[in-house]
Parts: sequence; structure tokens; C-alpha cells
Amino acid sequence: MNLTDLQIAKATKMQPITQIASKLGISEDILRPYGKYTAKLPLKLINPEQMKGKKLILVTAITPTAAGEGKTTVSIGLSEGLNRIGVQTTVVLREPSLGPVFGMKGGAAGGGYSQVLPMESINLHFTGDFSAVEKAHNLLAALLDNHIHSQKNTLNIDPRKIIWKRVMDMNERALRDIVIGLGGSAQGVPRESGFDITAASEVMAALCLSNSLMDLKEKLGNIIVGYTHQDEPVRANQLKAHGAMTALLKHAIMPNLVQTIEGNPAIIHGGPFANIAQGSNSIIATKMGLSLSDYVVTEAGFASDLGGEKFLDLKCQYGGLKPDVAVIVATIRALKSHAGTPLSNLKEPNPSAVHTGLANLDKHIENMRHFTLEPVVAINRFNTDSIEEIEIVRNHCKQVGVKVELCEAWEKGGEGCEQLAETVREVAEGGFSNFTPLYHFDWSIEQKIDTIARKIYGAAEVEYSVKAKQQMRIFSKIGLDKLPVCIAKTQYSLSDDPKLSNRPSGFTIKIREFDIAAGAGFIIPIAGTIMRMPGLPSAPAAELIDIDEDGNITGLF
Repeated sequence: MNLTDLQIAKATKMQPITQIASKLGISEDILRPYGKYTAKLPLKLINPEQMKGKKLILVTAITPTAAGEGKTTVSIGLSEGLNRIGVQTTVVLREPSLGPVFGMKGGAAGGGYSQVLPMESINLHFTGDFSAVEKAHNLLAALLDNHIHSQKNTLNIDPRKIIWKRVMDMNERALRDIVIGLGGSAQGVPRESGFDITAASEVMAALCLSNSLMDLKEKLGNIIVGYTHQDEPVRANQLKAHGAMTALLKHAIMPNLVQTIEGNPAIIHGGPFANIAQGSNSIIATKMGLSLSDYVVTEAGFASDLGGEKFLDLKCQYGGLKPDVAVIVATIRALKSHAGTPLSNLKEPNPSAVHTGLANLDKHIENMRHFTLEPVVAINRFNTDSIEEIEIVRNHCKQVGVKVELCEAWEKGGEGCEQLAETVREVAEGGFSNFTPLYHFDWSIEQKIDTIARKIYGAAEVEYSVKAKQQMRIFSKIGLDKLPVCIAKTQYSLSDDPKLSNRPSGFTIKIREFDIAAGAGFIIPIAGTIMRMPGLPSAPAAELIDIDEDGNITGLF
């Protein structure tokens, strides 16, 4: 009988978190336990001197299907494999959002025999970090509306130009666009507003791009909430909100220590989306991992054109990080999907479709080489993959000069990743990479966008709407044009059109408008239609989740 992820997790005997901490040299008196199997790690554990010479491994992927290609599972399995071959390694991941957990994708704690534990806790609330981000974000929204209502709007804020919405950690399409302040003058000023999902909050992005508590406070103070009647930006520090917001995040800024199925350390922290934000765990968590272990394995959301590019251009530049290897996760099903194979037929052998889909893999290999990073392809194996299909990918990678290994982390845990671990260590220790960002922050906005669009997406040109051009002039006027760019686009294509699969060419990236995350420290060019508040599918995963009178949860995956 095949066990579910939850059954496998429950069958695993976990070690007390104090034992996991001791493997990293952390004494019990420094640890901040959250129960028996989870702990917060104080920021004083970050040591720049101890980070020197450590190896950082980025796990990215080819363009994914809707189900995802298993980057988290591969990341955990690779860390297990590295520990098995004698390399002290910590996997550092993002926290799951309740929206996907209850929606279509399910949890984000890995899968099969490649999971982080306690799986139920990690997927459901965990240590309350998401709740703290939500409260800090909504406190700013409340102070903003209170200023207009109770403080006679001394900042001269134009209610029509407020851009700060509220957030909640749930997929709820009914709250995307709402009207607030109805019911008379005592209820505030009526205006249009809405909700985003918490993972899309700028507070979450700022938390994950901060280097310290005071850095976070400064970033929160720089958040732009709206504009005056004279089009001057209004920031959170003008509302005197950033101190209280930071106080709410006092514990949330500390990374969370948990364990893998095989009893190795895992650090989980933050959860920004990758199609509208940077899509990776916090700078603080990554630096902490590098301070405490020899290798850190971390993943970035979606493929190399989204989370991968943003990890390298935003997070690495802001955090002074330098990755040594890029692992590109590929699946046979995704390659067949890029050849136009219908979802219902992806489990059937189709060597010809795999051949066609290799063009997408080639682009992601090329993308990593744009950053002077040496890639290693990891074939995340599913039981429906044929030997012939796998060999097609192996042979192709050898032809293009890229190391490739099979990953069987879901079925075998670290044992199924030992050869991948050996290859990753060989590349990391061999000095094949010399990480170089794609652009410098002081380039113009157009130059930064054009570089990403042409080099990473493969676009022929970039086109801006009249509104986008007007916004770029405003950014230059208020001194925000030197911020990096975090392009928001579909995850299902290298282009901004989700219907253009495989490796499209000759297309135009259309920037219709910009959002601004001045606090987090980036500009968001919006290409296509991006959903900041997803909706639930017709058959939500939440319908499968249940609990009995003894508190036993079922249905999580």
C-alpha cells in the first residue's frame, strides 16, 4: 500500500529540537523552543566570519505545470543526500501559505520520504509568522484610515490614490475588490479597497529582504501607502506606524528550526510569492544557515525566469550572497507538457514529446549561465516515467555539457539523492561558478526590464503602456528609479502569455503598469494579469482535510 505524505510524516519518530540544534552547535540556553519539535533562532547566531567559505546551492526549475515540479522535495532530498556523504548541510525553505494548502497545490513541506517535520504544524499556522505579518500589514491599513477619519487628514492624502490594501492568508476571491467606510460618517471615509493574500504583502517581502530588526523597521517606514492630492508619496513612517509594526514582527523575524525525516536540520522562514515578489526565504535565514553549516540548500519559487532570477538579482545583491551551484529541477511530465501533451496524457510514455520539451530545459540552463552559475540538472523521477524518456534527458544534457542526475527523493529520501549530492559537491568545490548579477541597481528602469526580458525570457522587445510610462516618470521624480525590478508575470510561460509554452521566441513583453514596494526595496513591472488574491478551485483541498476527536488530522498533502 502506498502511504500518503501525512502517513509517512506521522510514522517518523522525531528527535527533540534540542538534539537537532546541537548538530548545529546551538546550545539549549540560546534556543527559543516552540513546543518539543520547533524552535526560533535568535539573530545573534548569524556570524559573517563563519559564513566565509561556505557553499550556497540554489534549487530552481524548468517552467512548471500547475502541480509544480517538486523543488521543495528535491531541495530536502539533496540536503539529506549531502549529509549522507559527509557534508554538513542545512536546507533553508519558505513557509507554506494557507491559501495553497487549502486550495489546489496542497502543503509545502516536501513529499514522500523527503519532508520537513512536524509536517502538520508547518502547513497549518506553524509559529504564527504569517499571522504576525498579516497583523502588521493590517495595522498600517487601520492607522491609514484612522488618520483620514479621526486626525482630519493632516497629510492631505487623496482617498482615491490609496494603494495599501488589507491582507489575509486565505484564497478568497470575494474580497479582491470591496468598498469600505459605508454606513455613515462614524464608519470612516467611503472608498474602494480590497484584500491581497498575505504572501503577497509588502511586509512579507520586506521581512525577507531585511538584514536585521532595525533594517526591517526602516523598510517598513519606507512603505508607500498612497499619494497626496499633489501626487506626493505618503509613507508609513509619516503615519508613525513602523515602530508598532516592527514590534508585532519581533518574533516573526527569527527563523524557525525544524528537522527533516532523516533527522537533519532544516530552517524555514518567510513566504513571499514568486510571481509578484522575490519568492524565496529570508536573507536572515539563509545567512543563519551559512553561519551554522558547511552547505546550505535553498529553493526559489517557480522557474529560473521568476524565483530564480529574483533570488539572484534581488536577494543576493541585497544580502551579499554568492551561490555556488544552480540545480535545475526537471520532470518528464513538464517536458511533455511543453510539447503540447494534454494533462490527461502526461502519464503515458511519449519520447517524442520529451525531445520537443527539451527546448524549455535548454533555456533555463542558458538562464543560469547568464549569471555565470554552473547548473546541474536534477530529473525528479515519477513512477510513470519510462527509462527511455529519462535516457533522452540524460543524453541531451551530456550533449550540451551539463551534468545531470536522477533524483528519487520522494520514494527513497536521501538515499535517492546521493549521486546528485556527489555531483553538486563536485561542482561546488570545483569552483566552476563565479556568480555575477544580471544588472546593477543604478541602471535605468527600462534598461533593467529590457535586460531581463531579452536575456531571461527570450523576448524580442518590451512595450510600455501610456500609464506605465507615466509611472516611470513619477518614480524618477521621487528618486525610486534606482531600485531593482521584480517583474510580475505568469509562471506558466517564459513569456507573459501562459498559452505560449516550451521556448517561445519573437514575442513582446507588455508592461501595462507598475506597483511599488518602496519599503521592501523594489519596483514591480506588471506584465499580463497577475492575481494577488487567488480563488479556491472547484474542488478545494480543504474538503479532504478532517480531524477526529483525538485531534488526529487527515487529508493533508
